[in-house]
Amino acid sequence: MNPLTQISVKLQRSITPALGSSIAFRLFGPLLALLTAVLFTPMSASSATLRIGYQKAASTLVLLKAHGTLERKLAPLHVDVKWLEFAAGPQLLEGLNLGSIDFGYVGEVPPIFALAAGAPLVYTAYELPTPEAEGILVPKDSPIRTIADLKGKKVAFNKGSDVHWLVVKALEDAGIKYGDIQPAYLAPADARAAFQNGAVDAWAIWDPFFVAAQRQIGARVLTTAKGIVNRHQYFVSTRSFSEKNAEVVKILMEELGGVGQWVRDNYAEAAKELAPIQGLEPDIVEASLRHYEHIYKPIDDAVLADQQRIADTFYDLKLIPQKLTVKDAVVR
Repeated sequence: MNPLTQISVKLQRSITPALGSSIAFRLFGPLLALLTAVLFTPMSASSATLRIGYQKAASTLVLLKAHGTLERKLAPLHVDVKWLEFAAGPQLLEGLNLGSIDFGYVGEVPPIFALAAGAPLVYTAYELPTPEAEGILVPKDSPIRTIADLKGKKVAFNKGSDVHWLVVKALEDAGIKYGDIQPAYLAPADARAAFQNGAVDAWAIWDPFFVAAQRQIGARVLTTAKGIVNRHQYFVSTRSFSEKNAEVVKILMEELGGVGQWVRDNYAEAAKELAPIQGLEPDIVEASLRHYEHIYKPIDDAVLADQQRIADTFYDLKLIPQKLTVKDAVVR
């Protein structure tokens, strides 16, 4: 007898002596029928779900989602793929910390804030440096000409994002203390609105918003990240998912690498595909795509050391509550 049938029969036998057969049948017959139906309903072949957090600005992940190749690759392993969109890296990693996603792509700083908050994340891979893909903007007629001119000014950026590190390091290089500016912690859409209406003096932002502000509203580039920070991008996942699903992670990174190669070979086509998704003109999207390397590498000691410098600096500035040992956030 099927084990599930045995459960149903045993349940009925345990009820009948206590209530009598007729009463038991009237009271529990429908329940037992429902239980039997549920127990014998075929289960889905899928045994796991890979939940990927993404941002519209994360072009390679967006294209991977659109092309559907990952789903086809993972089907033989009985793994479903679920995609969840986030406004920016800090929000994405909050989702990871809360257990709503398993994997995501973020800048340099979000993992530091997430680790400081106790998130069970590990670094999975990184993208070659992309310092031209972010910068600090000022209005075209602004009197601000150098980073030193930001002293006492209001600067908008998403707290805990990669441009947070750019602001901190750019100020340090210019001999300005972080406390000498007025940070306005705003997500990209709110920051652009504040920038356009003059509520802030400068805006630190990444692509494609970076290029879009220059071309659409004439924003002037005060500086890019080049020569200031490396600006690595990271693929991160929960420790438990990476430890238990090494083959899934391997296939995922292979597919991302393939999409990255396709983008490098087809910038214009990729831009046309992404334009309606990102809500931007194809020329803006293409310019943004060309600021990224789209080449991904396994985590190594050099990038971990870079992340450690960021963590130490943010701890010294009291922006995170505890010291971190970044090298522990990997699966060996």
